[in-house]
Amino acid sequence: MVDRTAGMDSDTPSTDKTPDHSPSQGLGDDFRRFADFVPQMMWRSDEHGRALHHNERWLQFTGRPLEEELGDGWRRGLHPDDFERHAKIVAEAFKAREPFSVEFRLRRHDGAYRWVLDTARPLTENGRFTGYLGSCFDITDRKNAEDHAEAALVEKETLLAEIYHRVRNNLQVMVSLIGLYGRAAPEPCRGSFDALGQRVRAIALVQQHLHEAPHIASIDLRDYLHRLASGLGQLRRAGRIGVTVDGTGTSIVEPRTANALGMIVAEVVAECLDATTDAVTCSVSITIAAGFGEPVRLSIVSGHGEAAAAGRPGVPKLGPRLIAAYAAQAEIAVSGDATRAHPLELQLPEARAQGSG
Repeated sequence: MVDRTAGMDSDTPSTDKTPDHSPSQGLGDDFRRFADFVPQMMWRSDEHGRALHHNERWLQFTGRPLEEELGDGWRRGLHPDDFERHAKIVAEAFKAREPFSVEFRLRRHDGAYRWVLDTARPLTENGRFTGYLGSCFDITDRKNAEDHAEAALVEKETLLAEIYHRVRNNLQVMVSLIGLYGRAAPEPCRGSFDALGQRVRAIALVQQHLHEAPHIASIDLRDYLHRLASGLGQLRRAGRIGVTVDGTGTSIVEPRTANALGMIVAEVVAECLDATTDAVTCSVSITIAAGFGEPVRLSIVSGHGEAAAAGRPGVPKLGPRLIAAYAAQAEIAVSGDATRAHPLELQLPEARAQGSG
């Protein structure tokens, strides 16, 4: 429906004269029969935005006679809270003589307000604008589902935030305990305790970036790895570890896949640092290949300078076993050892990743 005020130009004097809604205004019997036969609510307005006709389906919905719905009468059924928004949308469309769609609540015959989607197109006859023809669908069930989904999402985000804070606090306790035991341990064992503490901090960092993702249920892999890489670069030996993320395409992954990839990257970084002295700069390069309709692949290469040591004393080399375990948790195919000769190749499961070039 078009608002009466929408059809008035600023230089056109207003009038309270009730329009003649007879068929002579352009509504023939054929149109009326057609409109009444259509199994959805339909309406027709004149060039001033006043209702000329509402079909039988409309009248059944509102429970009011046609005479009361004509002109501006139908607006008495419009929900007060939707009045101004509806008027603005319709007025803008009317001024431009363009199609429009608007959602609003309309009072049903039993007094309940129902959400309807009103879609209308302008009509012309011999090049002259003659009004609008519109149809309405009851979308209350869809609106209720959207409201429930939004409420569920808010509840889910609240729950995830609570879980994240609990996990973070527990990890902080673990790091403190590992530090205490490490300082009390014999000298040959302290390196292992330190490495363990660093890995727990990396786990906490992975969880933090998962929690901070804009959409926790579907995570942009490239954005996530960029943020994680920056954090890992500052977590340990700041300034002497660099992680880069390159490649083509984008991909969206679910949380468990992102978690596994984050843990794998963190372990590659930790292995590089464990294998070098504190004066050596480590670099980790991640390349993403996400072609349309193809499994998402990642290639990771870890490198360090000439001063690499054989490994820190007392620190076991568990990287390959941990990486294999993380990959298995998310059904990620893995091969290679992250060296330049044999990059660590990861292929994400097709059912759990969506790539686009």
